[in-house]
Amino acid sequence: MVITEERGATLVLDRSLKQRPRPEHSIKQKYAKKHNHYRFRDFLQFQPDRGSIMDWNDTRNILASEDFIIGLIEGLEEEVGSASAVVMYSIGLQWGKRDAEIFKQWFEVEFAQTPQKANSLFLLETWWWPYTTQGWGRWDVDLRDRKQGFLVINLFDSAVARTLGDIGRPVCHIYAGLFAGFFSSITPKELHCIELQCYSMGETYCKFLLSTSDRIDAASFWLNEGATAKDIESRLRAGEQLK
Repeated sequence: MVITEERGATLVLDRSLKQRPRPEHSIKQKYAKKHNHYRFRDFLQFQPDRGSIMDWNDTRNILASEDFIIGLIEGLEEEVGSASAVVMYSIGLQWGKRDAEIFKQWFEVEFAQTPQKANSLFLLETWWWPYTTQGWGRWDVDLRDRKQGFLVINLFDSAVARTLGDIGRPVCHIYAGLFAGFFSSITPKELHCIELQCYSMGETYCKFLLSTSDRIDAASFWLNEGATAKDIESRLRAGEQLK
């Protein structure tokens, strides 16, 4: 389940593996080889007669208000307290793993090659472009530190943080889980993710660290000790670890 905002409404995406009989996207029928289809009106196909919204990858979408995000987070906090962050991360983790499988399917159909043979940046941008179109925000993936064993993801206009506003704490746990789930599914390693800075803490954008559990544990410790995202990146590049 995915949530975003577009023109005053929130878009929820149901990426289901079930095959349902649906009319094909009209622009896709006309331009079967078109790849730059990520404008709102190109990517989404509104079908008022059927009461549905389909996207380029034959995924069903539904609209909801921003109150959905607020209700989901506040409802979890009321039910499980501080553990709501863990629940949201777990939701994102399962979503990312499932979405990776579906992404592999439509990537191979659209580009006639497996994800393993694609350029890394092209692969990642292709995966995230639909989310940008649906309002989940723009991202920038920094691959410079891959050999050091970690990646940094900058997220701009987080749907969750933008909705909740500046509340003095990180709130994008579902994104962290999503990144961990997806990257773990396309790499041979089990990866984890932590948000180092958040728009809801007064920052201009959100920043995530993706790495193995030992580095994420170290980053979490340093973060709790007051380290900034820049400090943590510097420590990891220097090979610093928890004693």
